[in-house]
Amino acid sequence: MGGAKEEKALDLKTLICEVESSRIEVPSVFICPISLEAMEDPVTLCTGQTYERSNILKWLSLGHNTCPTTMQDLWDDTLTPNATLRHLILKWFTRHYSALTKKLHDVQGAALRLLDTLRTVKGQHRVRALKQLRHLLDCHVSARVTLQEHHALPFISSFLGPFTSHAVGSEVIGILVNFDLGLEITRNLMQPSKVSLLVDLMNEGTLQTKMNCAKLIQMLLIEGNASTSETDFVSSLSLLVGLLRLVRDKKHPTSVLTGLVLLKTVCSRESVRSSLVRIGAVPQLIQLLPTLNNECLEIALHILEVLSTLPEGRLALKDCPNIIPNVVKLLMRVSESCTQFALSILWAIYKLAPQECASKAVEAGLAPKLLLVIQSGCNPVLKQKSAEFLKMCSLDYSTGILISKCMLTATIQ
Repeated sequence: MGGAKEEKALDLKTLICEVESSRIEVPSVFICPISLEAMEDPVTLCTGQTYERSNILKWLSLGHNTCPTTMQDLWDDTLTPNATLRHLILKWFTRHYSALTKKLHDVQGAALRLLDTLRTVKGQHRVRALKQLRHLLDCHVSARVTLQEHHALPFISSFLGPFTSHAVGSEVIGILVNFDLGLEITRNLMQPSKVSLLVDLMNEGTLQTKMNCAKLIQMLLIEGNASTSETDFVSSLSLLVGLLRLVRDKKHPTSVLTGLVLLKTVCSRESVRSSLVRIGAVPQLIQLLPTLNNECLEIALHILEVLSTLPEGRLALKDCPNIIPNVVKLLMRVSESCTQFALSILWAIYKLAPQECASKAVEAGLAPKLLLVIQSGCNPVLKQKSAEFLKMCSLDYSTGILISKCMLTATIQ
């Protein structure tokens, strides 16, 4: 009778969904061998193997007369409900669901208590409470939901201002990057005093704080949909210098990616491009190329291509040591996009110094790379650009020498 009451009070299907969503490992004996999911209505065949009723019925309806696990012939097609196993399944999921519910309530309670504490404390006590709240948010999605349901984000963002200490600012920013902030909070965070704090922390904070600042600035630029006047802060030399420092941190690939993503976003503004060239972004990015993973490499090449649209950007590219052979190596290496960016960079240098660029590029093996692009399944625009570049390079070589550089046979010729 007690088991019947328990089943009425708790829906097994719901319990299974809730517990499995928390990524708790379910005992293998509760798993149906056909669907590899927890069983709600286990039934046993004459072979002694147990399956979810709906799954084994489907198996039998397809004309199979064997046990799916053992492949034994079935001498009896009776499906016997496995009440004992179902009771164990229900009991196990009920226990874990109760534990999850208690933990959820504990997390929600802890988040609300920390919010109450933040309304009354200052100084190091405020820093400590913010740090505890940030840690709670990092570990529990339910804590984020609690803060959103209690409209706590405007209150937390209010701690940022002209007199905010770096310790408080670092923790607040670490909290805010966990959320979709919405237009009102985003606009509020674009106030000059708050942006100034962000820029300071981009230069003086810990690595994690710098990454969080970069993420928050990215959110402000994208989510805010702000006017040009509201985003003038991205032209700040102090911000750009801090951003390049973040990108150069080779020991932490995550920070490099975070920095490059924001750098790509701010490069959409021409005034920022000029500033980046002036502070030496081009040689710094070129130096980074050999160390980057594929994802970062594609973003870095995109940024360099954008900077190459400026006369001073092309000059900075030309002046980088070994720029041409290093970029030639990237053709047909990672992706079609990387090839396109690399070719655009080479083309920009070629326009500035045709003979010098053509000579170095061909010596570095450009011609066979261009032939590969032309013969590949790349987009027609990239193929056309490769053909034009190959033609321009050939003007500086006799046919025989160019073919020799391409390492082509007489038959291909």
